[in-house]
Amino acid sequence: MGPGARRLLAVLLVVCAPARLRAGEPGDGCGHIVTYQDSGTMTSKNYPGTYPNHTVCEKTLRVPKGKTLILRLGDLDIESQTCASDYLLFTSNSDQYGPYCGSMAVPKELLLNTNEVTVRFASGSHISGRGFLLTYASSDHPDLITCLERANHYLKTEYSKFCPAGCRDIAGDISGNLVDGYRDTSLLCKAAIHAGIIADELGGQISVLQRKGISRYEGILANGVLSRDGSLSDKRFLFTSNGCSRSLSLEPDTQIRASWQWVSEMGEQIHWSPDQAQLQDQDLSWAAGDGKNRKQREWLETDLGEKKKITGIMTTGSTQSNFNFYVKSFVMKFKNNNSKWRSYKGIANNKEKVFQGNSNFRDPVRNNFIPPIVARYIRVVPQTWHQRIALNVELFGCQITQGINVTAVALPLVLFGLLVAGMGIFAALRKKKKKGNPYGSAKAQKTDCWKQIKYPFARHQSAEFTISYDHEKEMTQKLDLITSDMADYQPPLLMGMGTGTAARKGSTFRPMDAEAAGAEPSAPAGGHYARPLPAARHEYALPLSPAEPEYATPIVGRPAARTRTFPARGGYRVPGPAPYQTPPAARRPGPGPGPGPGPQQPAAGGPTAERARPDYQEPRAEPAARAAYAAPGGCLRPPSPAALSAPL
Repeated sequence: MGPGARRLLAVLLVVCAPARLRAGEPGDGCGHIVTYQDSGTMTSKNYPGTYPNHTVCEKTLRVPKGKTLILRLGDLDIESQTCASDYLLFTSNSDQYGPYCGSMAVPKELLLNTNEVTVRFASGSHISGRGFLLTYASSDHPDLITCLERANHYLKTEYSKFCPAGCRDIAGDISGNLVDGYRDTSLLCKAAIHAGIIADELGGQISVLQRKGISRYEGILANGVLSRDGSLSDKRFLFTSNGCSRSLSLEPDTQIRASWQWVSEMGEQIHWSPDQAQLQDQDLSWAAGDGKNRKQREWLETDLGEKKKITGIMTTGSTQSNFNFYVKSFVMKFKNNNSKWRSYKGIANNKEKVFQGNSNFRDPVRNNFIPPIVARYIRVVPQTWHQRIALNVELFGCQITQGINVTAVALPLVLFGLLVAGMGIFAALRKKKKKGNPYGSAKAQKTDCWKQIKYPFARHQSAEFTISYDHEKEMTQKLDLITSDMADYQPPLLMGMGTGTAARKGSTFRPMDAEAAGAEPSAPAGGHYARPLPAARHEYALPLSPAEPEYATPIVGRPAARTRTFPARGGYRVPGPAPYQTPPAARRPGPGPGPGPGPQQPAAGGPTAERARPDYQEPRAEPAARAAYAAPGGCLRPPSPAALSAPL
C-alpha cells in the first residue's frame, strides 16, 4: 500500500468513527412518536419488529401545567433479565420509575405527580425483543387506553374511552366500516380514526356500542386507514356520532362546475362533464384534459346553495375499467359569498393538508374534516393523479344550527316577568280596596233588596244571624229571636217622594207614622189603616209583643203544614217595585187601579190620603198555610202569628 492509500484510509477511519459513536446517542432507538397538547403515543424503533442493538431512545413528555401525567404501557418486550444494558426507565424531578426489563412485573399504568417525565430506552446486544409501546395523557383523561386495545377486551355493551393521539400508524388490523360497524377483533382507536370520530393528530373521546355480529364486513380506505373485509363474528361495535353525516350532493340546490369542460364543435358539453361528477351516477365521471399545456391547477367546485357544515368527502376515479383514471391526492379549498378562497389546514402544523385519494379507478375513499368546514362553495384541487384527472365526489354534512342569542331571549323574559309582577300587585291592591263589599259596587248597594235578588232562596237554620240595612253607612247587628230587644233594630229607610208623602223601600210593615195618625181625634174610623181585618190575617205585620216596635221578625223555619212552599197563585214573586193597591174599603167605584208612572189617589178623608204609592203590596185573603209567603213589593214580609206559633 502506497503512502497515498494509507493517508486515504486514515481519513476514512476518522470520518467513520463519529458515526459509530452516534449509534448510541439519545434518539437513535426511538420509533413512532406523536405528541399533542395533552396526549400522545411513543414506541421503540422498528416496533413491533425487533428493536436494534446498541441504541438509546430518550424523550421528554409534557402536559399543560397544573395537570399531572398518566402513563399506560401497551407492550413491553425487552430481552435482558438484569436490566444492565437493556431497560426502560422513567425519571421526573422528584421520582424514578424502573428500570423495567425481561419478565419482571411491570405496572400497566403509572400515575405521576408531575406534568413532565423523561423516557429513556436503552439496548445492548440482544437477539429478540419488540421493545415497548406506551401512551400518555393528562389527568383530565383517567379513562385513557392504548392504541392496542380491542373491542373484545370489554364486556359492556356501552362504554366510553379516551384514545391518545398517534394511533393511526400502529400495526394492527381492523375490519368493517362506519355504516355496518366493525368486527370486535378490530383495534378501537384505529377504527375510530377510520370512522372519522377522532383525528389522529388530536386523539379524543369515543363512545362505543356493542351489538350482535354480522356475516360479512366490507372494508374501505378512509382517513388514511385501510379496513379489510372481515368474516362472520359473534359481536361487532359501532360508534355514536353527532349525526351530521348525511349526503349533501343530492340536494336540489346543489350545483357542480369545473375548471375544464369537454365541448363539441357545436359548443355542447359532451362526456366527462362536471354534471356527471356525482358519485351516485353510474355514467362516466368528470375528467380534465392532460394538463400539459395548462399552467393552473384543475379543480372541481360544488355550490351548496347556502352555508352548510361539511364533515366529510368520498371520491372515486373514472369507475370505468377501460379508463384507468383517478386522483391519488388532493387539497380542499372553500369560501362563502364575497370572500376569498381558503385552504383547509392541518391541526398540528397549521399547513395545507393533503388528503389521501384513490389507489384505483373503482374503489371509493373517504376523508373526514376534523374540524368540519363551514362554507357554501367547496373545491377539490387534485395534486397527483394516475394518467388523467377523473373524479366522482360526494359531500357529507348537515345544515348549520343557528345559535341562540341569550340576550335576545333573556330580555323579553325579564320584561314579561316585570309585567306579570305588576299585574299581580295591581290585582292585590284592587282586591284589598274591594274587601268587605261582597255584593258589587257602591251603586248596586243602594238597592235595598239586592241581597235577596242575588240569593232569593237563602235560609239560615241557626237561631241567631245577621241582618244588614243600607243607610248612610252599613251596619250589622245580631238578633236573638226570643230574647233580643226589638228596640235595637234599625228603622226602615224613608225616601221622600214629595211634600207630605213618603215611600218605604224594603218594608211591608206598618209605618211608624200610621200609629201616630191613628191616635189623632180627627182620624176617621174607616181610614186606610183602620179597615176590618180578614179572618186570621192582619193588614200589616205585627210584632211579637205590643210593647215592641212594629218591625218584622225574621223567618227561621217553616210550619209543618206548608206542603207547597211556593203556591201557584199569590206566592213568592221576584222582589222589585210593585204598584200600590188601594185597600178594598177605600177604593173608588170604577175600574181597578193599575200600574202607572204616577202615584194612585187614595180615598179622601183618610190620614194617608195623599201618601205616594208604596213599595209594599196589600195583603190578600189567602189560606193560612200561605200566610207567611205573600209576595212583598221589595222585600220579604213577616210571617203571620199562625206561622210563628207552628212547631219549627
